[in-house]
Amino acid sequence: MNTFKDRTVVVTGASGGIGRATAVGFGQQGASVALLARGEAGLAGAAREVEAAGGRALTVAVDTADHDALDKAATRVERELGPIDIWVNVAFTSVFAPFDQIKPEEYKRVTEVSYLGYVYGTMIALDRMKKQGQGTIVQVGSALAYRGIPLQSAYCGAKHAIQGFNESLRCELLHDRSPIRTTMVQMPAVNTPQFSWVLSRLPNKAQPVPPIYQPEVAARGVLYAAAHPQRREYWVGGSTMGTLVANAVAPGLLDRYLARTGFKSQQRPQPRDPEQPVNLWKPTDEERDFGTHGAFDARSADRSVQLWASQHHGALLAVSGAAAALLTLFPMLLGKRRQ
Repeated sequence: MNTFKDRTVVVTGASGGIGRATAVGFGQQGASVALLARGEAGLAGAAREVEAAGGRALTVAVDTADHDALDKAATRVERELGPIDIWVNVAFTSVFAPFDQIKPEEYKRVTEVSYLGYVYGTMIALDRMKKQGQGTIVQVGSALAYRGIPLQSAYCGAKHAIQGFNESLRCELLHDRSPIRTTMVQMPAVNTPQFSWVLSRLPNKAQPVPPIYQPEVAARGVLYAAAHPQRREYWVGGSTMGTLVANAVAPGLLDRYLARTGFKSQQRPQPRDPEQPVNLWKPTDEERDFGTHGAFDARSADRSVQLWASQHHGALLAVSGAAAALLTLFPMLLGKRRQ
């Protein structure tokens, strides 16, 4: 079923990872997809995959931290693909380091891309969607929008900010009875190329906190949210659900647990390569396409039972109801047989 056939979709951060997998997912359903990112080689590779999947692709090299450049990119999308139906904010950058080892300009840059980039994208999309009288905005979040972890203070701060910003905007849209919807998808650890190009001051190579999921799992969550934006947010992955529940119930205990385990769980045994490329200030995929996946294919899950369950509440309730009915009837039937 091609839910997005002939729809115009914008995906920021589309040259790799979740953004790229999401763009390809929309392409598989016949959408016209505008791929926004900085790296030309990464964008070109992503565009080929979108078109091979059956979609139409337009690449625009742009830094989402630049509002005016992003606005011009949106104008080009409208001119070449048509009115924007769906806007997905994914683009981000980060620094892996203890807080006291991050420079002020680095913290500012992460905030500009990973938070203000979402704000600017939402402003630009909302302005156009209001004129059209329809549209959907999807914010790609993280379990770290609720739960901060060590060594990622700049990224966690940005995700927390997006959470608050999106909740505020959603309330305003509901107040106005707007036909425009905004929703957020909270992600687990994902096997993306970022760990090969993130600015890191850790002694060893950086890694996502296991369990790790493939970008396509995250993309399925984004596409479902885009098709069903009435819900305020979606969770992807059992680890996301577990983290958010634990943080709601015992945040202080989780502080201590992460203080004990968070440093080691975000590092591989191998020493960090001091020559590792860094994408904080300029794209590392300008001349080289890193693809969709990172270096953790052998350790990454390509499906999530929790994701399926979150998207099929009705079926689960029906099964639970049937099971409860059987459990109620079984003793009665057993009693009759004994009589």
